[in-house]
Amino acid sequence: MGVFGNAAGSANRLLHRGLWALMLLLSVAIYGSHAPLLTLCKVDGAIPFSSTSVVVLVELTKLLLSVLSLLPGPREPLPAALSWRHAAPFALSALLYAANNNLVVHMQLFMDPSTFQVLSNLKIVSTALLYSLLLRRRLGLRRWLALLLLLAAGVTYSCGGLRGHGDTPGTRLHVTPVGLLLLSVYCLISGLSAVYTEAILKSQALPLGLQNIFLYFFGVLLNLMGSVWTGMEGGFLEGFSPWVLLVVLSQALNGLIMSVVMKHSSNITRLFIISCSILVNALLSVALFNLQLTLLFFVAVACIGLAVHLYYGVT
Repeated sequence: MGVFGNAAGSANRLLHRGLWALMLLLSVAIYGSHAPLLTLCKVDGAIPFSSTSVVVLVELTKLLLSVLSLLPGPREPLPAALSWRHAAPFALSALLYAANNNLVVHMQLFMDPSTFQVLSNLKIVSTALLYSLLLRRRLGLRRWLALLLLLAAGVTYSCGGLRGHGDTPGTRLHVTPVGLLLLSVYCLISGLSAVYTEAILKSQALPLGLQNIFLYFFGVLLNLMGSVWTGMEGGFLEGFSPWVLLVVLSQALNGLIMSVVMKHSSNITRLFIISCSILVNALLSVALFNLQLTLLFFVAVACIGLAVHLYYGVT
């Protein structure tokens, strides 16, 4: 019995690791395909749909999937004294995420998209700092070096990892002082929202599906209130196409995967997933839009590989 028990335990651990790796690879693929999918959604070079509508539908889809995950019956027992105190902390998470989504839109008024793409990589540093300070996780010199390499990879790729035919090499940054201020706030809120959500998910002895219901209920509520407050031109689903629906479904699925990552791993793992998605983004851009890889792309790949080795491979 002992031999069979050990064999079954080894098989279960192997299966668990395989499913975990598959989930992370799927998340990398979704992150990397997001920008190409948005490009495929464009009509005459412009986005034909309301970004507010997409955000609301993504949150609603995540909420529905979370409810469905609990229908067969929760795998973990619910606490007898389940109350609003379990749900209330997720309101702040949803508020921070909603604020950051809106901030991204307003930042475009004070810098060009290329500048935002380059400078937004600074959220890697802000997330790592808040993760270390708020969750009291000591990273160590080697792991900080790995995270700085992730930052270098993101900046390098954003500065010219891909080039279209006839494009001039190099990236000129244009940002106003107000843009820099907004960027600082964006990086702070981005890191704070992720680290705070991780802390809440891990501090509560609740099924993840139930925690997701709390989080996405507030997400739907706040984003609906925001859409009513700002008003929308045209219909709610105006400009939608099969590509847009694919964006909604993929982003909803990725949101649920990130909840699993933050519950059972950490935001550092999330940062590595986002950085590794550069590979998928580049390959899809080459295949779909006939763009060319530059030397900076291979420099970014080398930085990511070295970062993974330093953070996870060196003992």
